[in-house]
Amino acid sequence: MAGGCAVEGGCPSDYIAIAISTISMILLLSRLILPFVVHKIPRSKGSGFWIPTVQVFASFNLLLSILLSINFLKFKKRHWWQSCYLWAVWIEGPFGFGLLLSCRIAQAFQLYYIFVKRCLPPIRSYVFLPLILLPWIAGAAFMHIRKPLNYRCHMGFQWIIPVVSLHTLSIIALVGFTGAIRHIDFRFDELRDLWHGILVLASSIGVWVAAYILNEIHDDISWLQVASRFLLLVMAGILVSTLFSLSSSQPLLSQISLRRREPLEFETMGKALGIPDSGLLLQLEPTAAINPSEPLDKLLLDKRFRQSFIAFADSCLAGENVHFYDEVHELGKIPLEDPVRRIYMARHIIEKYIKAGATMEVNISHRSRQEILTTSNLADPDLFRNALNELIQLMKTNLAKDYWSSMFFLKFKEETSMRSNDHDLEQMTGWNYSPRLSSVHGVDDPFHQEHFPKGSGYNSFD
Repeated sequence: MAGGCAVEGGCPSDYIAIAISTISMILLLSRLILPFVVHKIPRSKGSGFWIPTVQVFASFNLLLSILLSINFLKFKKRHWWQSCYLWAVWIEGPFGFGLLLSCRIAQAFQLYYIFVKRCLPPIRSYVFLPLILLPWIAGAAFMHIRKPLNYRCHMGFQWIIPVVSLHTLSIIALVGFTGAIRHIDFRFDELRDLWHGILVLASSIGVWVAAYILNEIHDDISWLQVASRFLLLVMAGILVSTLFSLSSSQPLLSQISLRRREPLEFETMGKALGIPDSGLLLQLEPTAAINPSEPLDKLLLDKRFRQSFIAFADSCLAGENVHFYDEVHELGKIPLEDPVRRIYMARHIIEKYIKAGATMEVNISHRSRQEILTTSNLADPDLFRNALNELIQLMKTNLAKDYWSSMFFLKFKEETSMRSNDHDLEQMTGWNYSPRLSSVHGVDDPFHQEHFPKGSGYNSFD
């Protein structure tokens, strides 16, 4: 029988493993929080934020449960809160590994419906996640009733098969959803992140089973006890770091650098998707005169006018309607033959403007909102048409009348006039005048010189 720190905990390798898992947890928190802190990005209220948050919570539970259930730390006496069934069964099972894996299944489920079925998932994430967590809760309750754990929080051999089977079935479900979306040309590494997670999950279960068997068979070898639990905690740290991903829930956020000095490479989804001229104003763009009597929807097609109108609307704290128009306009630039990019953009617009509680929720009718949320084709070119018509009418009634008498319009007129004058000047000075040809030829022309190549045999002094 092993003794000393191998049984009681507190070996040097134990503290090294704790340090590694702590670093993993800190890195995990930084990946979740820093994009919002560094770049002041508004936090979404949907599953795009809370699923990654639950992943971090589950990761913390998993690491802490392994730490407290396998005697990494040496305690002088045992306390009630060190119960094996609290940490090794409930926290490590349903609210640790099970919850972590269920979050990834929920994300893969969302990707399957959005990109393969081309519609929003029929079950909300906050309903789907508890449903797939039910087998884990039932298993933990059954173990708590039967109490198969010994004083070292180890279970008998007869329990290893059902426990491993539950883990394996969850991974098979994740593999199934991932395999169903493998043909999609994702733009933000969603598929790669899922496969990496599956690989590490399978490796983690293999390490866990091997460590369990070695601990049970060779419980008299001290170094084996220490090494197996060290490997178990380090592997768990690698698992939580690899399994966490923002690409599935918030693809645009996953591309943002965490360094403050680096500018945002992709400020908008349009830029991230490579939509032509997304967010750009070229200096050589033709400048057209704006006639206030023209329909607003026609005027908004002019990019310079649209940006001026957006600035005015933002100053009135009513910019969400114009921003919505701008992003729907960007969506229209994506060819119909590219449904994946269209779905990315449509999903982004729905998350940002359409869903209840969205960061820039627009004021549209319930019918138009439900028409979008229950669509059977997210790549439909007319998906936002009714909502857009409603908002244009709303802007005509509210914003447009005030805009024509605002300083924003006066500034826009002045800039348009200056650009128009500069453009005319460029045209005048840009003529390609050909050099004047002299009517005097030969020796009568004092400026006429002929240059002959060397060795031509011509002597200019003859």
